[in-house]
Formats: sequence, structure tokens, C-alpha cells
Amino acid sequence: MPSTRESRNQTRLRLDSGQFDVSGVLVPDADEPIYRTSLGALWSGDCMDVLPMIRDEVVDTVFADPPFNLGKEYGERTNDLRPDYLEWCYQWLSECVRILKPGGSFFVYNLPKWNIPIGAFLGTQGLEFRHWIAVELSACLPIPGRLHPSHYSLLYYSKGKPKTFRKIRTPIALCRHCGKELKDYGGHRQAMNPNGVNLKDVWTDIPPVRHRKFKSGDRKANALSTKLLDRVVEMSTVPGDLVIDPFGGSGTTFAVCESRRRHWLGIELDFADVIVDRLERDDIRSHRNDDFIED
Repeated sequence: MPSTRESRNQTRLRLDSGQFDVSGVLVPDADEPIYRTSLGALWSGDCMDVLPMIRDEVVDTVFADPPFNLGKEYGERTNDLRPDYLEWCYQWLSECVRILKPGGSFFVYNLPKWNIPIGAFLGTQGLEFRHWIAVELSACLPIPGRLHPSHYSLLYYSKGKPKTFRKIRTPIALCRHCGKELKDYGGHRQAMNPNGVNLKDVWTDIPPVRHRKFKSGDRKANALSTKLLDRVVEMSTVPGDLVIDPFGGSGTTFAVCESRRRHWLGIELDFADVIVDRLERDDIRSHRNDDFIED
């Protein structure tokens, strides 16, 4: 039986007609991706080397989860303690705005302290603010003299009026002890849509990634909940649209795109092999969202 490395190399050579044709989205003489599926393509490298190879206005949705500049150890090539962090962010943000189609959606997942200036910058690039989504996750201990940080920020901008915005309804919340509904909705429960309530801009139902099957073993590739990416992809795209993630991490965005039949472009500096292994295992299961999507 071939080793994992041999299997991966063989897969990269299978660039047949069943794989995603990137010629329509790349400039002439662009570097070939290291890996392709029928829906997407992955590059191993710095996003500032790869993004300029992509043509203007070809991407339907951008999802970016950059390093948070906290000094965290990722791979050998990632610097997570940059004195020029915001200037660096503005560079890749500008490239992502360039490749985004009119009407396309732009999501940035980061700490609130960074998403404040990042959001202001996106406003100067002609993008329209849609939402500051608070994703409730408590990832640190209380800090003396401060409120306990318990959410990450997911910025949602669009390049003009969104060409795709699919309404998402979430199930009516139930008590986990008695099973009864938590709210009576002002006595108008019977008038509620049977498919649930409109998705709010505070997401309290995103699970932390703790199970080993969603992590990368001893490697430090960043892993996000598939439920979060599933919601972003379903909200802003339809099957066949193109999504890009310039900081691929453990490959959650690409696994969700494979599951939901969206095309994708991926870039990862340190852990491209982790992403390939994940997709080769057909590990594209999403958390079972109970969301109801309205076209």
C-alpha cells in the first residue's frame, strides 16, 4: 500500500478533465495549484504571492480567518507577532477586494480589536457594511480589570448590493432539561414561521472544535467549526459559486464547499498537506445544521 506522501503526490498528478479548471480565474503563467478536486484548487504558499495570480472580479465570496497576531505558534513560516500587522492585513484585504465580483460577499473572522480597523478599511475600499456578527466562544480565562472576552467578530461586507443573500432560519430554542420552548414570543407563538426564527447577528450555537477528527493531531493548523462555515457558505452563495479562503488552516472552508457543491480556491502557508489529507479522507461532513435555508 502506498504511503500517505506517495498517495498525495499521485493525487496531485491526476489533473484530468474531472478536476476543477482554474484557467478561467488565473492570469496567464500563474503557478499551478498543488492539489485539485472536481470543485476546487489549493496552493501551498503565502497568500500575497498567490492572490495576485487571480483575475479581477471572479470570486463570489471571500472568507478570511487570518492569524490574530497573538504570538501563537503555527508552522515554521507563519509569523503571528507582526509589528506591521494592520498594514499587512490591508495588503491582502485589498487583493481580496480586487478579486471579488460586484455583489460578492466578504467575511473576516478575527478578534474585535482587529476587526474594528479592518472594517473601517473595507469601507474605504468601496465595500458596504452588512453585519458585525458576534460568534459566542469563550476561549480564554477572565482578565483582571476587564470584562471576560467571550465572542469573536465575524465581519460581513458586500461589494454593492449582495447578489446572493439566502435567508436562514434557526430552530426555536428549547430547554435542554425539560424540552419546552424557552420563549413565548410575546404571546404570538402561533404566528411564528414553522421553519424557525430569522438568523440573528449573535451566534450562540457555534460549537468549539474539540473532537480530534476535526483537528490535525500534533500539528497546529487552525481549525474552525464546520457549522460556522456551513452557515457562511449557505448564506452568501448558491451551488456552483466560487469561494476563496486565503488562510486555509485545517481546510474547513474547503470541506464545507465540497459538501455543499461550491467551487473553491484555497491558500495555506504551512499546512497544505493537512488539508490534502483531510479532503483525501473524504472528511467533508458538516455539523448537522438544523438551519432552514430560504432561496
